[in-house]
Amino acid sequence: MVSKTRRLLAAASCVTVAISALVLVPAGQAFAANIVSNPGFETGTLSGWSCTGGATVVSSPVRSGTKALGATPAGQDYAKCSQQIAVQPNTAYKLTAWVNGSYTYLGVSGNGLPDRNTWSPSTGWAQLSLDFTTPASTTSVTIYTHGWYGQPTYYVDDVSLDGPGGTPTIPVAPTGLSASAASSTSVNLSWSGPSNATSYRVYRNNQLVASPTGSSHTDTGLTANTSYSYQVSAVNAVGESPRTTAVSVTTPPVGGPDPGPLPKHVLTGYWQNFYNGARALRLADVPTTYDIIAVSFADTVPGRAGGVTFNLDSGLSSQLGGYTDAQFRQDIRTVQARGQKVIISVGGEKGTVVVGDSTAATNFANDIRGLISSYGFDGIDIDLENGIHPGPMATALRSIHAGGGKVITMAPQTIDMQSTQGGYFQLALNIKDILTIVNMQYYNSGTMLGCDQQVYGQGTVNFLTALSCIQLQGGLRPDQVGLGLPASPSGAGGGYQSPSNVNNALSCLARGTNCGTFKPSTTWPGIRGAMTWSINWDASNGYQFANTVAPHLDTLP
Repeated sequence: MVSKTRRLLAAASCVTVAISALVLVPAGQAFAANIVSNPGFETGTLSGWSCTGGATVVSSPVRSGTKALGATPAGQDYAKCSQQIAVQPNTAYKLTAWVNGSYTYLGVSGNGLPDRNTWSPSTGWAQLSLDFTTPASTTSVTIYTHGWYGQPTYYVDDVSLDGPGGTPTIPVAPTGLSASAASSTSVNLSWSGPSNATSYRVYRNNQLVASPTGSSHTDTGLTANTSYSYQVSAVNAVGESPRTTAVSVTTPPVGGPDPGPLPKHVLTGYWQNFYNGARALRLADVPTTYDIIAVSFADTVPGRAGGVTFNLDSGLSSQLGGYTDAQFRQDIRTVQARGQKVIISVGGEKGTVVVGDSTAATNFANDIRGLISSYGFDGIDIDLENGIHPGPMATALRSIHAGGGKVITMAPQTIDMQSTQGGYFQLALNIKDILTIVNMQYYNSGTMLGCDQQVYGQGTVNFLTALSCIQLQGGLRPDQVGLGLPASPSGAGGGYQSPSNVNNALSCLARGTNCGTFKPSTTWPGIRGAMTWSINWDASNGYQFANTVAPHLDTLP
């Protein structure tokens, strides 16, 4: 038996050790308070995390402990894993994670907190870190990690969000609910959700029809030429928010919206309102092989968010020995009398127009509608190559369409249409009911991933067909998909291919003939056509593009 004296001595010794340990801690030092659930994946599951694609828990490689996250990007999915965490407003936080893999991202976003991310460029364990302070409106954030297209498996371990946790609350109602007919039997819905929502509920005519986790949904199985009313609510573990204000949409008759006077298959070309070595042309010089003429480009109005105007370039006028604004306006009427459409293009390589909020959307729509009224343009082309905000731009384009801009085209870069999560793709789907055509630029691209998850290089038939089917499988109608190519080797930095290759790709998509090594599993006889940059470069090359592609379009089904 231990004596009372020895027990007292042992207790005194423990107190001395404890006091010594406390003395070793410098004054003011803070201890990390990691509020991430399952931060090292040591549960052996993805509990607490929401992942897409090939994500799993692995035993090797690990940074510490016995488990880590392993996720493999595939196709259009870059294997994103995320976790929503309740936080406190106006509070500093530090997000860290150890990652292993090239192009591995760590990021955070939230209601009122703009998306922030960082990434590791090489393999081997490396710690990524982000410091941020939550705005007054932020009660939860979403932390995430993901890989990148065409890259191998990446690994993540020891994720930490250092800071005080918040109290979960019922989410507020989503905002910005938009509904548009995708076809005679389906409707596309999109909205902006609160940061603390984990899922949503979609109500059609007051009946619950879907519970998606993302902020968009396609409602199918509808009846043609019928009006539907939609509302959406946000949901988390605490409860369900109020529903949004109802929005109504009417599905079109069978066959989709009336394409108007444009041919079934069209050739689009850009007319340069500037001189860069390509042949200078008056607008009336454009041959009738071109169905849509995109006047490039509108000018940015400095100091006016989203503001645009149009001025006939003096360099072009000089090359033509004089070309006045009045002559240009008359030429618009001349080509329109020949059955051609003339639209104003916004953007280009050096375009700086940003439509990022409601004010910019209003300014942009008002300015474009003013140009349509003044010059008689038939519509607008969106060729923004430095990022796009799908919500505000969709609002602006609907206003423009309602104001007389009936022809709406887009010319995104290939990277912009690799995934339906991209801003350009979201914009196209959001305005699908009024969208004329998307002429993606199949050039200046290097290699890209096709719809069959294989990598193809620009300048080949495979590149055209395998990337086209991403758009066709992603929700665009065949009559909304066109192939954008340079008219000559001088028209782009890379990606030129012969007009006969363009014809082969169109035949492959429409009939399943003249394909390369990739042959789509189905055909799309309604494929809309082709676009070229530019009519001026085509003129410099003897109109080889128009004279080869336009007649072929007339032979398609």
